[in-house]
Amino acid sequence: MKNPKYIKYIFIILFQLFTFVSIGQMMEPEDPGNDPVGKPPLGGGAPISGGTLLLIVLGTAYGLKKVYELKKEDLTE
Repeated sequence: MKNPKYIKYIFIILFQLFTFVSIGQMMEPEDPGNDPVGKPPLGGGAPISGGTLLLIVLGTAYGLKKVYELKKEDLTE
């Protein structure tokens, strides 16, 4: 073996390709249909609007805090 470092990269690429092919072969979940009495809808029917809004607000607050700290640091230097 002249170039063992290239073998490592080949194994990494092959592993990633195998993973992508395996994920691509997954079966689709069965359709629950329009039966309201039967199974619950896929995803559990949980609302995501409140959680999404909370994450956006918290992310904005965190970003503003970081900007404030950077400006405060620039003023002290």
